[in-house]
Amino acid sequence: MRNDDERLRPVDLARLAGISTQQVRNYEEAGLLPPAARTASGYRTFTHAHRRALLTYRALLRGYGPVTAAGIMRAVHTGGVPAALALVDAAHAALHEERTALRATSEALETLTEAPPAELPSAGLRIGEVAALLGVRTSALRVWEAAGLITPERERGTRYRVYRPADVRDARLIHTLRRSHYLFDQIRPVLDGLRREGSSAALRTAIAARGEQLTARTRTMLSAAGLLHDYLEHVEGVTG
Repeated sequence: MRNDDERLRPVDLARLAGISTQQVRNYEEAGLLPPAARTASGYRTFTHAHRRALLTYRALLRGYGPVTAAGIMRAVHTGGVPAALALVDAAHAALHEERTALRATSEALETLTEAPPAELPSAGLRIGEVAALLGVRTSALRVWEAAGLITPERERGTRYRVYRPADVRDARLIHTLRRSHYLFDQIRPVLDGLRREGSSAALRTAIAARGEQLTARTRTMLSAAGLLHDYLEHVEGVTG
């Protein structure tokens, strides 16, 4: 049976996590581990509580990233458990928002595939023609432009807006997502992705890859959250 008061050396923790002894010292100084006791000669001594903290932090690091992981551990060690859990909640909420954005992109791409736009004149379309094509008011197109979602060219001299095929495609995407009550800040990443990838097929591939990455990250976060739960019970048991 393991004795939780058994003394461990920095090298013992370093080997456990596959890091250097200096990193272990840095973690303790940064508040990522509980304060370590010192021998009469000034050497740090650790216990299995530090072992738990180290394993928890390393798991949080993989799932939540360095900033959030460090914030969580510091909050726990200063008695701010609600603050630590708020950071966990925020990280999961951010992941949910990214999944929502991916789903919006996928839905918009399906709309593009199901209803490809008609052939457009090489000279482009005027704002009234685009509005009629989409079944929206010209004022909606101006609002989308003011929000930076679309940037049609301007004719020299007249300064009339000219919507090229890519502009019409983007306007159709915006219209589709707005009808599904997506906000401009949720639509912008969709358009950025389509422009960055260059085609709907390339973007669809990128969406699938990102979806797999998010699934893997969620599993990593869940594993880390389990270790955090156990560590919190240990900390609360000691302080209680």
